[in-house]
Amino acid sequence: MSPRPRQPARLAALTRLAANGPGAARTPFVLLIVVLLGSGLLGLLLLNASLNQGSFELSKLKKQSKELSDERQELQGQVDGFSAPDALDKRARELGLVPGGVPAFLKSDGGVVGVPEPARPDSGR
Repeated sequence: MSPRPRQPARLAALTRLAANGPGAARTPFVLLIVVLLGSGLLGLLLLNASLNQGSFELSKLKKQSKELSDERQELQGQVDGFSAPDALDKRARELGLVPGGVPAFLKSDGGVVGVPEPARPDSGR
């Protein structure tokens, strides 16, 4: 067997390689890199947009929380004003209530401790 029959097959393979050119073998790799870079950039863009949307929502909720906190403080101040003893006394007198006198207590056997008296408008202030 002589080396002659192998040579045409080798020559055909070299001819095919020369026909495709040296850059033809790199084309799929370059396309893969371009696709990977493009998809990475697109992913970063979507991630950035999502983070920005969350940031806007967070600032909106912080503003709403501050407004509600201010309103709560204002309402608590009003409640404290209405709960003050002098304010309660004034409002009770406006409604016609009078301070009670000395209390009397009932014992468990039905007896009374103290002398019960009705409340009188002049017994207060």
